[in-house]
Amino acid sequence: MAKSHEVLGMLIPDGGYTQTGDDFEGIQFIDCKAITKKQFLDGFTQFDSWKANQEAEKAAAKQAVLQKLGITAEELAQALS
Repeated sequence: MAKSHEVLGMLIPDGGYTQTGDDFEGIQFIDCKAITKKQFLDGFTQFDSWKANQEAEKAAAKQAVLQKLGITAEELAQALS
């Protein structure tokens, strides 16, 4: 289960808010567009798929670099050790 600060990081990646506690009522929108309580609560169900997508994009970018170099991840690890 996602934590409230993770959901806020997903919904408002550039920050601009402060948070006290884990509830929506503890969020102060200082230098960002405010989100609704519904958006915040819906974010908990969206977080896992969003996080998996982020990790897949990171893995694909890593694989693209390895392909450009013409080596495998194992070969890179061996070269760096």
